[in-house]
Amino acid sequence: MDQKQVNRREFLKKTGLGVTLAMGTGILPSETKAAIDQTDSMKITKIESVRFNEKISIGGGSGGADGAEFCWVRLHTDSGIIGTGETYPFSNGELGTLKDYARLLIGKDPRDIDGLWQRFYHDMGMRNAGGADMRILSAINMAQMDILGKASDLPLYRLLGGKTRQRVKVYNTTTDYWAINNMKMGKDTTEIVRFLLDRGIKAMKIYPFHAAGPYITTSEIEDGLSWIRQIREIAGNDMDICVDCWGRFDLPSAQRIAKALEPYNILYLEDVMLMNNAQSYATLARETSVPICMSETLATRYEYREFFESKACDVIMYDLTWVGGISEAKKISDMADTYFIPTSPHTCGGPLLYFASIHLTTALPNFLIMESNYWKYTHQYPYFIDNVPVPEEGYVRPPELPGLGAEIKPELFKNGDAIVETIQEI
Repeated sequence: MDQKQVNRREFLKKTGLGVTLAMGTGILPSETKAAIDQTDSMKITKIESVRFNEKISIGGGSGGADGAEFCWVRLHTDSGIIGTGETYPFSNGELGTLKDYARLLIGKDPRDIDGLWQRFYHDMGMRNAGGADMRILSAINMAQMDILGKASDLPLYRLLGGKTRQRVKVYNTTTDYWAINNMKMGKDTTEIVRFLLDRGIKAMKIYPFHAAGPYITTSEIEDGLSWIRQIREIAGNDMDICVDCWGRFDLPSAQRIAKALEPYNILYLEDVMLMNNAQSYATLARETSVPICMSETLATRYEYREFFESKACDVIMYDLTWVGGISEAKKISDMADTYFIPTSPHTCGGPLLYFASIHLTTALPNFLIMESNYWKYTHQYPYFIDNVPVPEEGYVRPPELPGLGAEIKPELFKNGDAIVETIQEI
């Protein structure tokens, strides 16, 4: 630890508590704001992209789940601090976009979180913002927050307002794609449920309705319900159930699915239709007692606004690497809180998304439950990161290290796994 960090810590010890407004709508303790204010000005001197060798073989998964579907952005500063951000799953488009927008970053102070975000968003918005543009902005924002945490010697959750809970409840996403042993959709329900319960995980996401859509037959609905009945028979009410439809259905089919699910008291029904029409979701939400969750496919507070105003959802989901970044997700959650709507983040991307989501949900007052996946945190993530949080009794905790707190394995950059390209430098 250098002398500057020691002096800052001594300063913090002498600082009173109290509160002040900072970081957008968040309320930060004065000691946190003081630590941020005491950071020195800096500028971004180099921007790097990091993609991963397609031949990485991790093992333990099925359905082509080995390797890395994510890419990283590294921002180097003249202070020596490096911030890392992440997005996925189309790295060619995302990193190509980084080359287009690097000019907006180079030479700028990375601590100007909202200012750089708004500059990026304006340029994107005038050219149909979304897609790779939004995903790379999300990665850049994460890297900036990582830098701010390292510069202030504070973990990310402190920058977001501090703890509202000591630990974060998770559910397990159960798919064929990220499966171990017999943990595949509907293959051996008893084994899956007992495997999770033995680890203290008392909520799971499933994809029971296999119709291609947009229409679903009565027999296809019944097939999906049979899996839910099996879970209830095995676990009773000890296992909460989230149902994801991946946007496959039209409104009449969504209405029939929701009606069929009502007797089973599920936690929520996620993305039963595409997110193209808030009024259709409002119609569905009015007609069912099943909580409606939406959607990792939306980005920025501007897209969520109509769903809130239309009373079209009961739970919000976003992905920090798609929604516009960590600071934007916090703003969306704050908007949702004014409607008493809780947050349930999507995390089945890369390891930095997982770390950042744990930090954010530690700070959110309106948090419901966070996604996790056994294969990812036991096999994929540890290939890249040394200190991956593993659920204990169904909960995870954020690391107490500065910034994201992810201890990235240095050997990735020595053995050919990480392919680094300098995008722009001073």
